[in-house]
Amino acid sequence: FFKVKPPLRSEDDRLAAVEAVASGLIDIISSMHTPQDEESKRLPFEDAASGAVALETFLPAAMRLYHAGHLTLPQLFRAMALNPAKRLGLPQGRLAAGSPADLVLFDPDAPFVLDRFKLRSKSKNTPFDGQKMQGKVLSTFVGGARVFPGEA
Repeated sequence: FFKVKPPLRSEDDRLAAVEAVASGLIDIISSMHTPQDEESKRLPFEDAASGAVALETFLPAAMRLYHAGHLTLPQLFRAMALNPAKRLGLPQGRLAAGSPADLVLFDPDAPFVLDRFKLRSKSKNTPFDGQKMQGKVLSTFVGGARVFPGEA
């Protein structure tokens, strides 16, 4: 279940990557949402498919960097929204007159335990199953229209 791309690295490598984001050396954080069915993940490691659910876990996983004091919310916002949009030449990723109202409303401190069976993805493979997390998405808006109501 833990075969992913890029492969998991050492704690020292992880901390170096976090520091590179904090310093601006790395300016984009992204996820590779590549969910796989359980059968393809249960094969021997070399034969198993790479990937995991990331769409629903990306924000709360990134919020761990904030809650641990490694990154500020503005640093996360820039790395996860503003800089990717800039790199791709898109008008999203900013709150400005004339920019698309593509927004995620979330509570950065709302605690929850991730339950893979409550994920909306067809695939349920995630390394975060059963993990205590913070940063619950309440609503998502695309072009100003609410597309995800979240849970009350």
